[in-house]
Amino acid sequence: MSHATLEPDRTSTQHRQDYLLARHVLRAEAEAIGSIVIDRAFHQAVDLILGASGSLVVTGLGKSGLIGQKISATLASTGTMSHVVHPTEALHGDLGRLRRQDVVLALSYSGNTDEVVALVTILRQDEVPVIAMVGRPDCHLGRLATVTLAIGDVTEACPMNLAPTASATAMLALGDALALCVSRRRQFGLKDFRKVHPGGALGRQLMPVADAMRFRAGDNLPLLDQDLPVQQAFARAEQQGKRRAGALILVDEAGRLTGLFTDADFRRLVLCGGAAALDRPIRSVMTVDPHRLQQDALLRDAVQMVRELRIDEIPVVDDQDRPVGLIDVQDLMALKLIEG
Repeated sequence: MSHATLEPDRTSTQHRQDYLLARHVLRAEAEAIGSIVIDRAFHQAVDLILGASGSLVVTGLGKSGLIGQKISATLASTGTMSHVVHPTEALHGDLGRLRRQDVVLALSYSGNTDEVVALVTILRQDEVPVIAMVGRPDCHLGRLATVTLAIGDVTEACPMNLAPTASATAMLALGDALALCVSRRRQFGLKDFRKVHPGGALGRQLMPVADAMRFRAGDNLPLLDQDLPVQQAFARAEQQGKRRAGALILVDEAGRLTGLFTDADFRRLVLCGGAAALDRPIRSVMTVDPHRLQQDALLRDAVQMVRELRIDEIPVVDDQDRPVGLIDVQDLMALKLIEG
C-alpha cells in the first residue's frame, strides 16, 4: 500500500484526537470557572478596592503574572487605576512604585511562590492591604493577605495535570468578575468608557453618529416634500445637496421624517413602471416610517442596525423626529467599522 493511501487515514485519526482533546480542555476550563464560589471575601475585596485612594497594583509570577497583566488592563479600562509590578523586580527597587494608599492583588495558584510571598511579607509589614488570589486559602500567601480569594482545587486541562491551564482561566475569570463589579459600583458608564478607549475600532464605535454624518447633514441633506413627484424630488435633491447621498429623505409639512427613497428603490420603480412611474408622488413609492437613529446615538448603534436590518442608509433625527443627518453604509466602511 502506498504512502498516499495511508495519509488520509492518519490525518483523520489525528483530527479526531485533536477534537477529543480540545473538547476536554474546554470542559475542564469551563468546570474550573463554574466551581468558583462568590463569598464574603469577594465582597470584601470589592470594598477594599473601592475604598483605596491609590492604585490597584497587580503582581504574580509566570503564568499567574501574565493573567495578572490582563486583569490589570481590564481594571484600568473600566475605571480603576491599575498597573503591574513584577515580584522579583519589586525586591530589587520597584517597591518604590507602591504606596500605602494602594491595594495589591497578588496571584499565585499554589499560594507558596517564593518571590510573591516575599513581596507580600514586606508589604504587610508596611501596612499595604493585599488581596490574594490563590487555589486554597490555607496557603502561605492566603495567611498573609488582608483578603483571600480562592478558586478551589482545579484539575488542569493539561493531560499531565501540570501546565497552568484551567487554573489560569479560572483566575482570569475571577479577575474579570472583580473588575466589573468594581466598575459597576463606580457607575462607570459609556461616556467614561469612551474617554479611555479613544482609539481603534472600539473607540470609533463609541463615537456619536454626528461625527460620521458631517458630510450628510445641514446643506448636504436635502429634505424633500413627500408630495413631490419622483422626478421632481430627484431634481430638487440635485439642486439642494452639495454631496450626493444614496437616498432621499422625505418629510411632511412640519418637517418630520415620513419616508426614505433609495437609489435601489428608484431602479426597481423604473424597471417595473417605466418612465411614466417618475410622475407618481414619491410618497406612494417611498419606504414609509423608515428605521432611524436619534441624534445622541453612537456609531455602534448604526453598525448594529446595518448588520441586523441589511439596510444601507439610516436617517438621524432630533427629539421631534425631524431629520438632522444621514448615515450611509459607506461612512461606516470608511471608518472600518464594517467590511465591504
